[in-house]
Amino acid sequence: MNTLLLAELQSDEKDLLETLVLLEEHIFQDIVCQPIKQGVTQTDQSLDSLEQIIEQCQAVIAEIESPLEQAEILLNELYYQHLFIDKHKSVWPLESFKVAKSLNQRLMSPMVKAVLICEIINACGFVTDLVFVPTKVMVRLCCDEQHAIIFDAVTGESLDWHELDLRLDDLEGDPSQHEIATMNRQAILVEHLSALKNALIRELAFDKALLCVDLLLSLNPDDPLQRRDRGFLLHQLDCFKVAVDDYRYFVEQCPKDPAAQLLKIQLDNITLTDPTFH
Repeated sequence: MNTLLLAELQSDEKDLLETLVLLEEHIFQDIVCQPIKQGVTQTDQSLDSLEQIIEQCQAVIAEIESPLEQAEILLNELYYQHLFIDKHKSVWPLESFKVAKSLNQRLMSPMVKAVLICEIINACGFVTDLVFVPTKVMVRLCCDEQHAIIFDAVTGESLDWHELDLRLDDLEGDPSQHEIATMNRQAILVEHLSALKNALIRELAFDKALLCVDLLLSLNPDDPLQRRDRGFLLHQLDCFKVAVDDYRYFVEQCPKDPAAQLLKIQLDNITLTDPTFH
């Protein structure tokens, strides 16, 4: 694990958007070093358009005094004039996790889009954060001390008080004690890396998915599910003897998990020969 990258991940001082770009460069480093392919323009890989969007959004709200009205016009500008409006997908394509390319093609994964939207809105003078409202991550835009808009980053649709109460009712505990807490930096990165890992596995890019798992384990070394996934990826990369340790850890930590029970049967029937070092 690159110690400098790990320090960047764990630093609360580092801009979140910059961190997503650093992660992209680390995971897709072999692609970054390749010449631009035919049909892929330099613009697709540039974040210059982000500055243009920010400038246009700032201009649209410059003459408006009411913060609430500013916020509503700003969201309308983003989602309709800049075509940020989208629908949720059961599967997000791999390109949607690449910051510049997904922005320029207007096909952003939910977490990439949420971080980009926060960057734009913050540059327009507001304060935003990401919050978990069952069952998804949403953006909270604070208009002033009394008003905030909580909305879905993918669709741009906001929650009214009734919808918010219904979602919070799904949480355990006393409803009167429920608070909408800001997601911390680590939770945001875990959400992004987990979704990217799954997209890479679907594309059979096991080596890059393994980089995601290594990053996730650097943030939470004892996560049994990530250890299981690392075992799976090592297995796919013909490193089964190394994968066994991760499989066994998962089985020990999650004995009631159906996958662990199946793995235990398989591990009990395996006899490993002397290890071969690659």
